[in-house]
Amino acid sequence: MRTYSPKAGEIESKWYLIDADGKVLGRLASEIARLLRGKHKPEYSPHCNIGDHVIVVNAEKIRVTGKKPIQKLYRRHSGWPGGLKTTVYQDMQQKFPERIIHLAVKGMLPRNRLGRAMAKKLRVYTGTNHPHAAQKPETIAI
Repeated sequence: MRTYSPKAGEIESKWYLIDADGKVLGRLASEIARLLRGKHKPEYSPHCNIGDHVIVVNAEKIRVTGKKPIQKLYRRHSGWPGGLKTTVYQDMQQKFPERIIHLAVKGMLPRNRLGRAMAKKLRVYTGTNHPHAAQKPETIAI
């Protein structure tokens, strides 16, 4: 018996729509990462990008628990000495609510070119409108 490995032509990608209104950030991000990796499919293979496309709407209505709104920090570095910049969750939610979900999901994907390819299949939007109606996304309740 041989191990099944999906070929490039055999991989079918679906489109899923997720409403983030009132959902907890970490639990939502882990479910999105599972869909992007393709772990919900029977033909899952860790070395193949067989995951699906995910559209997240209402990113500004995501919530976190405890004191995370004032304690959770987002750090980035310019590469220059003293170039560390930090942003608190509250400020990030007001300015870039899509980036919160994108960073949470990206942290749960593999850190290689396969993970970067999976991250490209994630689209996050504020509000309920998105430009992917032509793909007929299937709504998932999480």
